[in-house]
Amino acid sequence: MWLLHPLHATCRFYVFRRETSTKTYDYRRMSARSPSSRTIFGKRLRQARQQREWAQDELGVMAGLEESSSSARISRYESGIHEPPFQFVETVAKLMNVSPAYFYCPDDRLAELILIYSTLSETKRQTFHHSIKCQFGNDSL
Repeated sequence: MWLLHPLHATCRFYVFRRETSTKTYDYRRMSARSPSSRTIFGKRLRQARQQREWAQDELGVMAGLEESSSSARISRYESGIHEPPFQFVETVAKLMNVSPAYFYCPDDRLAELILIYSTLSETKRQTFHHSIKCQFGNDSL
């Protein structure tokens, strides 16, 4: 039974469609994604950028992207929509004074160690490496 206002008599199809189909837009819902290297990269990039209090467009321009698209490109990298080429990752890592490995590290504790290691001078890195070898007795390091 149709109870439509006379002005809406032409809308019968749309009302019928709404009444009969409750899942019209289900196909547009995104499925939950498992963590991948893309989302890990985006998470690490966002963490490093926010730690330095840089805006997305600021980072993009410093890394050599065009000013008009830099914010959108960094946003897509952070959200995992796109994955940048490794050469771009190396450029960003150099700007942020971190190892490119940090951006792909799935373990938060190891990523933190990579950040600490990145800030050390070469002599402190050698000392750090030596102390880990002595501490854990691993000759393969």
